[in-house]
Amino acid sequence: MAVGVEEKAKEKRTPRKKEGVKKEKKPKEKKILVIVESPAKAKTIEKYLGPLYTVKASMGHLIDLPKSRLAIDVDHDFEPEYITVRGRAKLLKELQGDAKKADTVLLASDNDREGEAIAYHLRNAIEAKTGVPIQRISFNEITPAAIKDAVANPSGIDEFKVNAQKARRVLDRLVGYNLSPLLWKKVKNGLSAGRVQSVALRLICDREKEVESFIPEEYWTLEADFKTGKSAYTAQLVSWQGMKPDLKHEGEVRAIIDKISGAECFVSEVRETEKTIRPKPPFTTSQLQQTAANRLGFTSKKTMQLAQQLYEGVNIGNSRVGLITYMRTDSVRISQVALEEVRSWLGEHYPGDLPPKAAEYSLGKKAQDAHEAIRPTYAAYTPEEMKEYLSKDQLRLYSIIWERFVASQMNPAKTRTISIDIRAGEGIFRIAGSRVMEKGFYKVMKILAGENKGTPVPSLKTGDPIRFEKFYPEQHFTQGPSRFSDASIVKTLEEKGIGRPSTYAPIISVLLDRYYVTRSNKQLVPTLLGRMICDMLVEHFPDVVEAGFTASMENKLDEVEENQIRWPDMIRKFWDPFKDQVEAVGKTLESFKGSLDEETDYICEKCGKPMVKKLGRYGFFLACSGFPECRNTRSIPLATCPRCGGDIVARKTRGRGKEFYGCTNYPECDFISHFKPVNQNCPQCGQFMVEKYDKKNGTHKACINPECDYLHSSEDEGETNE
Repeated sequence: MAVGVEEKAKEKRTPRKKEGVKKEKKPKEKKILVIVESPAKAKTIEKYLGPLYTVKASMGHLIDLPKSRLAIDVDHDFEPEYITVRGRAKLLKELQGDAKKADTVLLASDNDREGEAIAYHLRNAIEAKTGVPIQRISFNEITPAAIKDAVANPSGIDEFKVNAQKARRVLDRLVGYNLSPLLWKKVKNGLSAGRVQSVALRLICDREKEVESFIPEEYWTLEADFKTGKSAYTAQLVSWQGMKPDLKHEGEVRAIIDKISGAECFVSEVRETEKTIRPKPPFTTSQLQQTAANRLGFTSKKTMQLAQQLYEGVNIGNSRVGLITYMRTDSVRISQVALEEVRSWLGEHYPGDLPPKAAEYSLGKKAQDAHEAIRPTYAAYTPEEMKEYLSKDQLRLYSIIWERFVASQMNPAKTRTISIDIRAGEGIFRIAGSRVMEKGFYKVMKILAGENKGTPVPSLKTGDPIRFEKFYPEQHFTQGPSRFSDASIVKTLEEKGIGRPSTYAPIISVLLDRYYVTRSNKQLVPTLLGRMICDMLVEHFPDVVEAGFTASMENKLDEVEENQIRWPDMIRKFWDPFKDQVEAVGKTLESFKGSLDEETDYICEKCGKPMVKKLGRYGFFLACSGFPECRNTRSIPLATCPRCGGDIVARKTRGRGKEFYGCTNYPECDFISHFKPVNQNCPQCGQFMVEKYDKKNGTHKACINPECDYLHSSEDEGETNE
């Protein structure tokens, strides 16, 4: 036996020449390079794939149009001239080098037009340097199952989707690179105009005109306390002499009070109604941004940044996982796998609130359905369980996404509303209350559970006598249209078909960055510069800033993606009349340059010359009229500090750049206010007024002095102040 082992060992050491069966060679293991857009996504995906896979990030676009020139051949089908983005050549070369070492390259950029264009340019750049096979993979969520399924089912580049991105890029370039020089020439150097952003600017400016032109009208309401036994109730007058009250002034209210003060009061009617409240569908991008703004106070930009982090992956213990599906979508569709998973989870945790069949939600007319709705990748990853792994804001956003999705597959809630009418002479006062009869989907809601608390309902029946206690007449003024917030402008853009899920947040950011719009109390307010630009565009380029026209262009881009029209033909129909209009306006429009400059009484402390009020990138400032010999500038004083007589000016915090107002005599004077001073002194104490906003009073002026209670509503003047 020992001899046999030794002989076998010799055979292994001394192979026989061409005798017996040939030894099979072990097949070479193929190395695969996966290219995604971001390092965070690469880090997550790399954990799901084996050692044969290398995952690298392109960091977005590596190849694009140059910034220094138009780079569109308008005479030859608008062919764009692409170059390697400045500063990205080294990264592109590294990716090409990585591709040479691989047997296959998988392009895994986002599954939308921009992502397809990134994959398209990467494919071309890698093919130019290597002969390695290149394929495209896409996925809606970053989970092990989704990534492995995508790798197992690669495809080619969607050329039609690339064409749609190319058409949008060319269209925006033609508009921006023709209107911007016109603004430089006629208004101010450094300005710019964009195709979609200009339409959003017009919406904001038009709303501001409505706000300014609105004249509040006085009206009054009347409430009364009633008592029966030891219970007291407050009811509102809803009918007087058989009609809805229309009380214009206090005298009308006092007349009603005089007539019913001694009247006998009793319950005239009790009505009960039941209401079924159905859960809403999972989030689309627009709905997520609106809800995050309204419930969490997030800007659209912040919402999308947080959603990107949740999508690309976070560390959960020893593993890393993408917690939500792709966050740029206008679809409410849910995959069958996700439906089965959430129904299984509900069956275990809320079996009594699981419908017999999965709920289905209809797509909007404009929904592309390229992706699912925004949902958690795993229903079992509840917000409570994710709490220790997420930042505070990540958790808040994840919570509303989880709640909305899980609730969408639960039974409706049912409420009962009781309305009680109390007759007092010729008047009817009403008490209304409600209570939740069946919680249904409300059971999983914490942040989004707005209407499930109910209100107390008096235990009264028809004919019960009830005695009057006290009247509460109250003066009101009609509320005019409110300025756009992030939530309402996104809602309007979506309703009008302007932009797409990926563009809502950038539209707002661009307007703010260009100082065409500022934020005041979470409202979007056009600046003087923004209104000036808008007026010029409306007068001379009405189509470019018309919502219907812009929406029709979005539909044309969709048709390009569906291969229904050729993109150069679409661009040609727009370009020819637009080009002629640009040339005509350039010849006839008078220059506004310098018209925004204004002489002031301020004197330059460096050279003694008068200072001029000028408009810069971040608003108005004071500049020495002796420029360029004297380059002194300073902020415009907004008020005089009551402590030391110094000037109150706008400042920004170092970290986030948030605006506040402080004294120029700092650090000797440490006065700080987060409310913007207005050019008005308090009539009670003489200190300066500031602009404030709250839900009760709207936009109003209040005294800066904490010991003075003077409050001046904008309604008192018949106007709304910025």
